[in-house]
Amino acid sequence: LLGCRYAIPAMLASGGGSIVNVASFVAHMGAATPQVAYTASKGAVLAMTREIAVIYARQGIRANSLCPGPIMTPMLAKFLSDDAKRNRRLVHIPMGRFGDPIEIANGALFLASDESSWMTGQSLIIDGGITAAYVTPE
Repeated sequence: LLGCRYAIPAMLASGGGSIVNVASFVAHMGAATPQVAYTASKGAVLAMTREIAVIYARQGIRANSLCPGPIMTPMLAKFLSDDAKRNRRLVHIPMGRFGDPIEIANGALFLASDESSWMTGQSLIIDGGITAAYVTPE
């Protein structure tokens, strides 16, 4: 939100731009583990994104959200430190693997670029299929 406070006036002055907010796949489906504040905050990011998109659409500003699934970062690697923990998480990902940071960066690049010029108020879910499946094949 702080970034929007400064970015929006600059975008208005220059004739438009693209805002990419980062939420999470849990904003669409919730989490089975206790992380209510995190999940609620990511849902709020989606709502804020839609509001900004509608308010500023006719002034050339687009706003979209990026919703990544589990990405193999050093933090996640530390949390999933053994095979049992990793496999418990992987069973929920239809693609059978964690995402790579570059895959999220490419999504952000798409949302920021003119390739998504008729897209605003949306969320781009990059999650290996988690939100598309109730259960996955073993």
